[in-house]
Formats: sequence, structure tokens, C-alpha cells
Amino acid sequence: MSDEQPASKRDWRDTVFLPKTGFPMKAGLPQKEPAILARWKEADLYGQLRKAREGREKFIFHDGPPYANGDIHIGHVLNKTLKDLAVRTQSLLGKDAPFVPGWDCHGLPIEWKVEEQYRKKKRNKDEVPPAEFRAECRAYAQHWVDVQSGQFQRLGILADWKKPYLTMSFEAEATIVSELCRFAESGQLYRGAKPVMWSPVEKTALAEAEIEYEDVVSTQIDVAFEIVESPIPELVGAHAVVWTTTPWTIPVNQAIAFGEDVRYSIAQVTGAAGPAVNPAVDALAGKRFVIARPLWKQFNERLDRTYGCAVTLSGEGNFLGSDLAGTIARHPMHHLGGFFAKPRPLIPAPHVTTDAGTGLVHMAPDHGEEDFEACKAVGIDPVFAVEGDGKYREDWLWLGGQGSVINTKFNGPDGPICTDLREVGALLSAGDFRHSYPHSWRSKARVIYRCTPQWFVAMDRPIEGTNTLRERALSEIDRVRFVPDKGRNRIGSMVEGRPDWVLSRQRAWGVPITLFVDRKTGKYLVDRQVNARIVAAVREKGVDAWTEEGAVQHFLGEGRNPDDFEQVTDILDVWFDSGCTHVFTLESGKWPEQRWPADLYLEGSDQHRGWFQSSLLESCATRGRAPYDTVLTHGFTMDSKGMKMSKSLGNTVNPLDLMKETGADILRLWVASVDFTEDHRIGKEILAGVSDAYRKIRNTFRYLLGALEGFEETERVTDIAEMPELERYMAALLARLDEELKTALDAYDFNGYARALTDFCNNDLSAFYFDIRKDCLYCDAADDPKRRAYRSLLDTLFHALVRWFAPILVFTTEEVWATRYPQAPSVHLSEWPELPDAADARLLEIWATYRALREQVTAEIEPMRRAKVIGSSLEARVAIGLPDDADRPMLSADELAELFIVSEVLVDTGRVEHGPAVVAHRVDYQKCGRCWRHLPEVAEDGDLCNRCTEVVA
Repeated sequence: MSDEQPASKRDWRDTVFLPKTGFPMKAGLPQKEPAILARWKEADLYGQLRKAREGREKFIFHDGPPYANGDIHIGHVLNKTLKDLAVRTQSLLGKDAPFVPGWDCHGLPIEWKVEEQYRKKKRNKDEVPPAEFRAECRAYAQHWVDVQSGQFQRLGILADWKKPYLTMSFEAEATIVSELCRFAESGQLYRGAKPVMWSPVEKTALAEAEIEYEDVVSTQIDVAFEIVESPIPELVGAHAVVWTTTPWTIPVNQAIAFGEDVRYSIAQVTGAAGPAVNPAVDALAGKRFVIARPLWKQFNERLDRTYGCAVTLSGEGNFLGSDLAGTIARHPMHHLGGFFAKPRPLIPAPHVTTDAGTGLVHMAPDHGEEDFEACKAVGIDPVFAVEGDGKYREDWLWLGGQGSVINTKFNGPDGPICTDLREVGALLSAGDFRHSYPHSWRSKARVIYRCTPQWFVAMDRPIEGTNTLRERALSEIDRVRFVPDKGRNRIGSMVEGRPDWVLSRQRAWGVPITLFVDRKTGKYLVDRQVNARIVAAVREKGVDAWTEEGAVQHFLGEGRNPDDFEQVTDILDVWFDSGCTHVFTLESGKWPEQRWPADLYLEGSDQHRGWFQSSLLESCATRGRAPYDTVLTHGFTMDSKGMKMSKSLGNTVNPLDLMKETGADILRLWVASVDFTEDHRIGKEILAGVSDAYRKIRNTFRYLLGALEGFEETERVTDIAEMPELERYMAALLARLDEELKTALDAYDFNGYARALTDFCNNDLSAFYFDIRKDCLYCDAADDPKRRAYRSLLDTLFHALVRWFAPILVFTTEEVWATRYPQAPSVHLSEWPELPDAADARLLEIWATYRALREQVTAEIEPMRRAKVIGSSLEARVAIGLPDDADRPMLSADELAELFIVSEVLVDTGRVEHGPAVVAHRVDYQKCGRCWRHLPEVAEDGDLCNRCTEVVA
């Protein structure tokens, strides 16, 4: 039936069934969603769902804790919505899938914010009693837990918001302490001095997961160390040249490293040329420099840039690095005496290459992992010259009390380091060098490697006589399922090459490292009764129990003198906190619906070095296996141009504003529409496309609601086999879609799930099935078998689609469900639809041919419509020619006319060699005044056709 207004003798509209529904096309989501959310809260929808799924197969998802320190951003939206999709779809499949949300509440992010508040009030954090400071951190964290909880709920996340887990709850803190004790009791902890990532701004060690890399411009320098002793006589008096981009480490130099297989030679400045030769070059004349032969050119170019002229080098000698063993140099500042007067040996190191620099590497074991290991091998220990704030110790002979070492001016060509080296004739070159450099992701300031006493978990020490932590973790990485699979290689390479786990932090807000160290032996106390008392105290009073007055004697018990023990004052790395969340969330019994291990962990790809890894290591160390069976990783959200979002660039997208403007369901549909396994984009145009897709989905539901008005069980056709072929085909399509959706969910392919649903609605329903059967719905008799079959299948479609879309469009599907069933329980209590067994591959194949033929007919008719030869496809007659060997259509001519939405179809065989051939003409019949088809039995325009006459009668 066409949508144009007929010119008729009588208005037959009152005899036509037109869909009616109170479901509006205009969504009004920003107004409707909060009201729906309020009803869910009042009805305790989450609690209802737990009761409804009680006793079913479990699906355990463990929520990775976000930091409680600010409003949610678009990354939170992607992350939490994906988690919600995972849990809701499993619940839809009939499983008991609880969702316990959590927050990470300790650590520097929150402490840093509280300190910012102090600075605004001109208060000194160090003058505030630690317990008072921790109380303010706790209050700050709780505030943002409450704020974020409301924002996540507004997004439609269905979870146990009444009882989330918080790492700062006393029970959680006690569990973290208990897990630390398990490490201690199994001998996996040790205290050692190693270089770790250190933030001079935040004055604490940082984990790798707290580091981000940015391009910076540093000062590169070439420094000459005079050789005073060597088994190669001609080297005595020459200068070993080192190259570095961290001038601040020269005051802590203790050795020079060479590559044993690298070839070295002696370079000598013999002259300079240029329009203005720098007199400083004369000071280099006659000096001899030991440099790796392949790096001569690079060294020469640095000299040219520094002096502004062409410096000429000549060379002699050719010897292997191994020949340098036994060579001794002296520090350029040796005249200061003390530390700087000590010999600087040339030592072998495997990390020395000829990729850049001079082929000789200056060694500062305090400030580099490779430096530390190479120096340790020859008995050179760190000296701890740089303090936690980045300044040299007050008693340091060169630049004592000065810094900060991360200051670019301090390190620059005119800074004190380069100036002093230039004055003693040791600075050969200085210039800019652009490279990637580590920064703290909180303060955004540069970090350094700094050697300090820290607590570590050993990666390669056998655990209670069995395999090592690294071996356990790598074995579990092989077992666990990763989605996408490339995550396995990512985390595997990180675990394979990672150093020992640094547990200690030098801050105030966190779980203390509850260890006592024997002052005589240097070993930490292992006593399960002591540990039990500590855990009990923390469970009762929280982390303040560790420093409470009289606590030490209470913990140690009778028979031990507190003066014999050092009480450790460091706190735990927050990644250890979050790595323990699986214990107090899945094992504690506080949430009886949970069980250990989890089926799924889901976070961003950065968590391969963060939460995924800390959870893996903690669980492998204490339980021998990973706390998860599947790890799903998502990428990051970029702006519409593919650029990283940044407040400074002004390209961020505020999800709170978007929910006020368009509603949460639009954001949820966006999440389901992107390939979240890769980095993806968001922007106005992208969201406009999502809104358009939403309108089409909403229109599908609106049509179904209207078309099913008054549908009752007495009308239902229960046997698919008794339905017309088109309905059987659509039922087969629905069965195929059912399998596609289950396959997508098994792969956690939410993008594929959403795409299959929207394509079905747009291509198979709106543009095909609904369009074809509109005439049947409007004009056939109410009890006509075909119309009954159509409405029966529409009901099946309704129940399937509203359930399948429910995990994505949580608010809209609730509105749809309540429109049809106002008194029924929430649609989110429903399970996967039970569909009739209608799979039919042969029927799908046949109808693929019909649909191709339909497209051919439409293509033939469309030019006639544009040329205004016809106004509607119902004014067309179509002749189809088929080859002799073609299968004649199984549908009748009338059925084909309905399929093509034309008034008449003629089929002939043998008229074409290759087919089918389609020819369309304007029909010369009169138009029925009710169904608007042009048929031979209509005597005059506006009269009724035979069918309509019978229906009206």
C-alpha cells in the first residue's frame, strides 16, 4: 500500500488497520532515563536479578577498580559500558552474573589531590599528623566514590551499588596486609638497593604502570675522561669519551663501560675550517680521544655543531673493547678529591652498542638498571648522591645541595654541570637532543632512575622449593584466553623481561608494609602469630593501627624487645592493593554470589603492565595460578581526527554533558558500535551517525508496537510450517541471527553483536519484510491466515529484539517493554528468547535469489518514478524473462507482485539467454480506493478490488 493520499469516491480509511501506539518517535532520553533509573532503584532491580538467577550456572566478572579522584570521562564510559555489556549478555543467556563494582582508594593520585588542597591553604603536609592526613585522604576518596557511583548508574550500569568494594575499607586493608604476610612467610620478599623509577616532584618510587613517555629536548654532551693507566701504552694520556643525554648523572659517575666486541681507535683533532673558526677548537688540538670507530662520524658532527665550524679528525690504532680491560681513567672533577679522586675503571657491559654515542658509556649505578648490574659485577656499589627531591646531598663535593636534576636549565649548556666541565676542559660538545623520556602520569614531570633501599618481590627465586614467580606467570599466560589474542604476547613479553616487583612507596596514604626487621641480622621477622595480630588490628581500625601508640609491643608480643626491631614505615605500591582485589571480592564471602577465580577481567590495553599483571603476579605467588580465565582488552578513545584527547588541546568529550543532551543510550550504542579492541574515535559527526542508527532502531520498535496492537494468543499461528513462505523465510533468518549473536557473545564481539542486530532491523525488517507485508497488515481481514501469520511472527520478533537489544539500549528497551506490558516486571529480568526451530538453509538460498530479483525490479522501476511516469511502484507492471534452464519461481504471480510491491507480475521462460530479464511498464488498470493497487477487477478509479470488497463486507 502506498503512502500517497488516494483520490477516491469514498474515504475508506476507517476500514484500514493502521498501527497505533503511544510509543513516541521522539525519544526524549535525557528526561526519560532518570525516571526509569529511579524506578529500578526503588524496585531493587539488581537484587531481583540475583534472586531470579539464583542456582544457575555462574559467570564471574571481576571489576577492575578505577581511581576515586574525579568525574568520569569518556574512557570510563567505554570501559564500564563494555563491562556492563559483558555481564548483561551473560545474564541474558541465563547465567548468574553478579557485578560488584569497586574503587582503588589509596596511593598517590588521591594523596596528590589532598596535598594540592593543602598548598592552596598554604599548609605544609609534613606538619599535619599522619592519621589526620590519612583521614582527609579517606574522606576525599569517599566523596569521589559517591560521585562516580552516581555517574556510572546514570550511564545505566547495573551493579551492586549498595555494596561496592573499596580498597580503603578496613576489611580490604586487612586482606591486603594478610596477602603481604603470605609473601613474607613464603620468602618471596627482600629488601635491596636497586635503581627504580623515581619522581623527584612526588618524592616516591613509581611503578612502570604509572609512567608515560613523551618527546622532550634534552642536552646531549660528550665528556672526556683522561686515561691514566692502561695495558695499551698509547692510551695513557688519551681521553675516553662518553656521551649522555642526562648531564646530571656525571657527578655520580663511577666507571666507564665498553663493548667487548666493539672496535675502538684513537681520534685526534688536527684542524678546523669555516668562515669563523671558533678559537675553542685550538684547545682540542693535540688531544687524543678513544671512540668506537663506527661512531666517528656522529662524534665529528656533534663537534661541528658545537663549535660552528668543520672540525677535522685523524685516527690511529684499531683494538677490540676486550683489550681495554684494566684501563683506568679519572673523573674530570678529580681535583675536588674524595669520591671524585677515586679511579674510574673501564669495565665490560653487554648493553654497550654502536647505535649512538661514542661506544663508551659512563656508568652511574645509582641511576640506571644496566649501570647497576654492570657495576655490581665488579664490586662497585651505589653512593646515593641524589636525594628524594632531586637535589644532590648537601655533603656532595660537587654541586652539593643543588638541583633539581630534572630541571632543563640545570642540565643545559649554560647550567652549572656543563659550565664546570667546560672550565676543566672536559666538555667536548653540548647540544639539543630530542627523544622519548619517561614522565609521571600524575604530575607530568620527568622521572629519574634512582637507587634507594626498597622492598621487592623476587621474580626468579623458587617459591617454597617449586618454580619461580616468573615461571608460574608465564605458564598461566599460555593458559589464559586473551581477547584479542595479541594481548597474550603483550603481557607475556612484559612479564618475561620485567625486573623484580618494587613493592615499597615512600608516602603516607596506603597500606603499610607491615614488617619488622631485626636490627642485628637485617632479616625481617616471620611469625604467623605476629602477622595474625597485625591483620586483626587492621581489620578493626584500618591502616592507622600500624602506627598507633603501643602497637609495636602489642604486635611483637611478650618476649621481644621493640628496640631490637625496625618497624618498616613504607607503604605498599597501590598495584599490590589492586592486585589483591580478587581475594577480598571473590573469596571473602561478603558477596556470597561470587566465587574464585573470575571468568573475565576487562580493562584497557595499558593494564597489561598494570592491573592484569599485578593481579597475575599476586595470585600466582599465593595461589599458583591466575585469578582469571579470560582477559579482554580494549583500546583508547581518540578524537574525531584520531588524536589523543587532552584538555590542553580542547578536544575532550564530556560524557556528563552528552547524557544531558542526548541520553545515555546513545553513548551505550556508540560503545557497542566501535571496534573497541583497537583505538577508536568519537566526535560530533560520529555521534550524529550513532543517533541516526538509534532512530532507526527506535522506529523498528515503534512499528512493532503499533503493528501488534490488540494481538492476543487466539490470533497466534504456532506452527511455522503452516505459515506462508515469506514468514518461514523470516523465521529462518531469525534463527540464523540467533546463532550469529551467540557466536559473537562467545567471542565477546559486542561490535559484531550490535552490527548484526542493526543490520537485521534496517535491511531485513524495515527495508524488506515490513515494507512487503504492510499491505497485508493494513488491508487483509483480521482473521486472514496470512495476516495472522505475519502478526504472530512480529510478536516473535518483538520478544527477540527487545531482549537482544536490552544489554545495549537499557533504557529504551525498558520503555518499549513497559509500553506493551505496563504491569510486567523489568525486561532486564528476561532471558534469551526461545525461538521456533526454523533453520532452513535451502529456504535462505532460494530467498537470496528472490531478494536479488527484487533489487533488479526496484532498479528498473526507479527511473520511471524519477521521470514521473509513475508515482508509486503500485502503478507498475513487471515482466520477468527467465532462461530455459532457470528454475521457475516457486511463488505465484500474486506473491511476486506483493514481494516487488507492484500491481502485476508476468513470468515467462525461454525468452532470454541469460537472465533473469526485467521489463517494467505503467499498468493501465484502475486503482482500488482502499489498498491502492491497480487491478483488472477495479471498474473505476476509487472502486474496491475483490479482496477489499470482501473484507469491507
